[in-house]
Amino acid sequence: MLIAADKFKGSLTAVEVAEHVTAGLRRVVPGLDVAAVPVADGGDGTTAAALAAGFTRHEARVTGPTGEPVTATFALREDGTAVVEMAEASGLQHLPKGVFAPLTATTYGTGELLLAALDAGATSIVFGVGGSATTDGGAGMLAALGARFLGADGAPVGPGGGGLRELATADLSGLDPRLAGTDIVLASDVDNPLTGPKGAPAVYGPQKGASPEDVAVLDAALAHFAEVLERAVGPKAAEHALAPGAGAAGGIGYGALVGLDAAFRPGIDVMLDVLGFAPALARATFVITGEGSLDEQTLHGKAPAGVAAAARAAGIEVVAVCGRLQLPQEALAAAGIRRAYALTDLESDPARCMAEAGPLLERAAESLARDFLV
Repeated sequence: MLIAADKFKGSLTAVEVAEHVTAGLRRVVPGLDVAAVPVADGGDGTTAAALAAGFTRHEARVTGPTGEPVTATFALREDGTAVVEMAEASGLQHLPKGVFAPLTATTYGTGELLLAALDAGATSIVFGVGGSATTDGGAGMLAALGARFLGADGAPVGPGGGGLRELATADLSGLDPRLAGTDIVLASDVDNPLTGPKGAPAVYGPQKGASPEDVAVLDAALAHFAEVLERAVGPKAAEHALAPGAGAAGGIGYGALVGLDAAFRPGIDVMLDVLGFAPALARATFVITGEGSLDEQTLHGKAPAGVAAAARAAGIEVVAVCGRLQLPQEALAAAGIRRAYALTDLESDPARCMAEAGPLLERAAESLARDFLV
């Protein structure tokens, strides 16, 4: 049995999911051979998945999204591969008292975290983006890495997407020279462009506290940012603004594409490679995947869909566990998932379901084992 599940957000880490599923399975089939590869799709939980796969934990003190210092973690392997998760530095969880700052939240700390990875010896970086509190197009990140973004008065513009309205000139020549020799992969499940109806401000700004007026300001500011960068670095700046992934995490994808020469790949594909999923799958005869909510978003690049696609290609049956199930059986089957076991089928109260997710998951795993393994 191979357990390759993502976290149940707000209740269980991916490692804890695997532990509880294993316990439930073995109550029904004692001594069952179980392997676990906790997975993530590039969003929050990506660093934790890398650490569970044997990467070494590193910490750095960096600038949080509203300027307060925060402690951020990244993962590093002996071969020089680092996993850096932008939410560790610039995520919603770092907003003081949960108060949004849609116009001023900055990705500066993410740039500092990338520098810390380079200082620790990283030669290739999997850059997971998602869960951000920011909509600054990655300007803060690039500034921390040595870029300069100046207003008409020659002073640095203010933090966040709002500050980019005053941008007059951009200079990327001061970026850390180590970046040129570092292979950076932008890992995301988001393929939005930078601006427009499907851009970062319009689609994700409201989740970060942006009012309709703020969304309009941010969209115009990021479009202006792209225009100034085009004057600084040429046509690629305009091309990257339209590229899939540019709108990821408040446009930090755009900053990574333009300034870091990052290559965009679906986050789950990258992470399955990095976490050693293929060798584990080769030894498996049955796969269990899952995440907190199996819903329409799952089908668009989330971890369970990636796991199921890989298992189906190998001819291995897949079932899923989840907190709640919001997909019909036909959609599950189309994704390669034979059946899903939801905790809400065992406990209908959502608050209690999250609070007791571990024991409930073990009961779900017992049912799964009785249905498929006995």
